[in-house]
Amino acid sequence: MNRVLEDIQPKNVFRFFEDICNIPHGSGNVEKISRYLVDFAKERGLDYRQDENFNVVIRKPATKGSTGAPVIIQGHMDMVAVKTPDKDKDMENEGLDLLVDGDYIKADRTSLGGDDGIAVAYALAILDSDTIEHPPIEAVFTTDEEVGMGGAGAIDLSVLKGRMLINIDSEEEGTLLTGCAGGFRHTITLPLAKEEKTGVAAEIVVRGLRGGHSGIEINQQRGNANKVLGRILNSLKTQFSYALIEMNGGTKDNVITPLSKVKILVDTTQKDAVKAYVEELAETVKTEFGKDEPNLEISVVLSEETTLNVCTADTTDKVVFLLISTPYGVQGLSRELKGLVESSLNLGIVSTKEDSIELIFMVRSSVESKKKELEEMLNAYAVFTGGKGEVSCDYPAWMYKSDSKLRPIMIDTYEQMFGKAPVVATIHAGLECGLLSGQLPELDCVSFGPNMFDVHSVNEKLEVASVQRMWDYLLAVLKNCK
Repeated sequence: MNRVLEDIQPKNVFRFFEDICNIPHGSGNVEKISRYLVDFAKERGLDYRQDENFNVVIRKPATKGSTGAPVIIQGHMDMVAVKTPDKDKDMENEGLDLLVDGDYIKADRTSLGGDDGIAVAYALAILDSDTIEHPPIEAVFTTDEEVGMGGAGAIDLSVLKGRMLINIDSEEEGTLLTGCAGGFRHTITLPLAKEEKTGVAAEIVVRGLRGGHSGIEINQQRGNANKVLGRILNSLKTQFSYALIEMNGGTKDNVITPLSKVKILVDTTQKDAVKAYVEELAETVKTEFGKDEPNLEISVVLSEETTLNVCTADTTDKVVFLLISTPYGVQGLSRELKGLVESSLNLGIVSTKEDSIELIFMVRSSVESKKKELEEMLNAYAVFTGGKGEVSCDYPAWMYKSDSKLRPIMIDTYEQMFGKAPVVATIHAGLECGLLSGQLPELDCVSFGPNMFDVHSVNEKLEVASVQRMWDYLLAVLKNCK
């Protein structure tokens, strides 16, 4: 295997990171990466457990002279696996094509999976070493974090002896996270009534949006392709009659949708007017986003006249109503922590089935009652249009622990190493610490990580120098956990 990262420090960390990147490990496709972790433990004679959900726990005794209590190092083994439309890559069966771009590591036209491959690489490098000083280590690798935290929800925590947990699933160096929002997936399923009609099919495509993490970047007003198409379809209704054929946009509920497509059937005599109207509206939308979405493209392609099975006028109206009226983005700011997003939702996926259409939202809030309000609101939209709403993958918020023993160690270590205090914060994105501490209330969790940018997107990149600094920091923290 040609090693792209073999000369980059810290070498052992990047050796394992490259191993991970060569194994397909998108959410729901974690058996191979889980087996890799088990084989790693077997080869080194380390104690391990693998459960039916492919979660893996690997234990390593303390180094000689260390008297500290066990420390848990935790991260998830799955990644958000997305690619550009022109990338010839089977994300289910092929590894990533890594690139080094200056001080950053990227993947060619796909997501990188630094979230959370770097956590796995850090942990493996510690477990592999004979020279790093540390207390007893319990490395916990969970599955399917990116699609509802199923692994963390199912893992048996009774096997853990440690009560201090270092989660390595943060993307901003110098920030220690001590709490996070809860969330859930909400699916609105709307039945589609069909009829046969003749006309010209028009395909409208919104592409080139930046996308990104629906928790971390939701406050940046990035464009959501599903919502942009909803606006276009709603505006078209004010001037023209048309019927919905199908709409499909997005592949992950926790990704701000960068690409969405809709096909509609328009009157043959109005096809050119419809195309001109959409193209004019496209210029308005692009002007509104300005420099925030420099690569936004909105295109219209017309076909020949044809007869198709399409949605009835009533059904088309209902779909457009859901697209244009369901909220998107920040729904409230914290009343206690200035500038922190309290509640949000993201229409991540629109998917047309044979006899129904699904709208799938990622809903987040640090206030449980606000989560419930957003659930009830989306259910109301579903019922009003004759559909149904369903909640899945519900996970709790991770509440700040005032009597933490781990947090002062991590703060003091950071100050000693870097001559300044870290930022101690909570985050709007979901972290597994909420589910883990919900099962084990005495668990003392802090999350940190190196600089990563545009996670969950094809623009994702990992800062090399930051990986080195946070590696040194992690080793110092472990040394100080006495």
